[in-house]
Amino acid sequence: MKILVTGGTGFIGHSLAKRLLAVGHEVHVVGRSASPPGSKNFAGIVYHPHDLSIQEIPPSIISRTDFVFHIAAKAGIGGPYSSYYRANYQATVNLLKSCVACQVPRMVFTSSPSVVFSESSIRDGNESLAYVKSNLSSYATTKALAERAVLEAHAPGTFQTLALRPHLVWGEGDPHLLPKVIQRHRAGKLRIVGTGENHVDLTHIDNVCHAHLCGMQTLLENKTTGGKAYFIGQNEPVRLWAWLNDLFEQLNLPPLKRKVSFGKAYLAGLILEKSWPLLRLRGDPPMTRFVACQLAHDHWFSLEAAKKDLGYEPIQSMAESLEKSLDWLRAI
Repeated sequence: MKILVTGGTGFIGHSLAKRLLAVGHEVHVVGRSASPPGSKNFAGIVYHPHDLSIQEIPPSIISRTDFVFHIAAKAGIGGPYSSYYRANYQATVNLLKSCVACQVPRMVFTSSPSVVFSESSIRDGNESLAYVKSNLSSYATTKALAERAVLEAHAPGTFQTLALRPHLVWGEGDPHLLPKVIQRHRAGKLRIVGTGENHVDLTHIDNVCHAHLCGMQTLLENKTTGGKAYFIGQNEPVRLWAWLNDLFEQLNLPPLKRKVSFGKAYLAGLILEKSWPLLRLRGDPPMTRFVACQLAHDHWFSLEAAKKDLGYEPIQSMAESLEKSLDWLRAI
């Protein structure tokens, strides 16, 4: 099959593109850069430079495509809302128009549990949770808009869609999550936020790619399936700060002991959110209200719907995932 992957130069997108190529598909990747990064292997993958936030994909790229994985997104905690709106929502709308115009039959959208973010803990959350109502995260808000657009575009037998919500993706090649945590700890800038007892889902990249393949297979096998979103995890929520300290020990780093209360972190986030653009500071602020909630609260989700509808089961445990990733983490 001809498969198109948006965001194919990113962590999830590139990992999935390589797996699709390995099982014999014709893989095309869309990215905003003029050429794919030289640090990644794109042998056998067709790369197309294109900015979806500006315009639809030309028929010359997307025609005769059998399946689309829409993974491209702008993640982060800083910057203007408009930049997230363009990259996450407008780009998705443009892609949907392209798919319909060129009669692409199926799409899997890579969403996020952030689309149901609230300022409270979520324990064993399921797909009945309401979309985010808070304005604390431009990322969460615009990903929710994009997910709704994708699911509403589902037309059984004509254009099937579904959305996957993998939580805190990590593993070899991750440029953000654990590398940033480890670097902040080495610099003495990391603090436990809250009591340190919160449980969260972490999902290894191998399980995330497997979930995408399960979603693809489900749509291929049943022409009426789709129109739903699914949480993806490992079914092993961990006590976040204890898990990180176990990791630090294996990396020969000292345990993290210093704490900041959730209230103080939340207030600091509010102040930084207001002052950052006024001072015209670059990069993301070191704390926001959204991040304070994420670091201090429980957030883990049920996999029952993904198991039932997609046949998804994690192919790798947390222990196996860590063992596989340790050498790479030590080299960071």
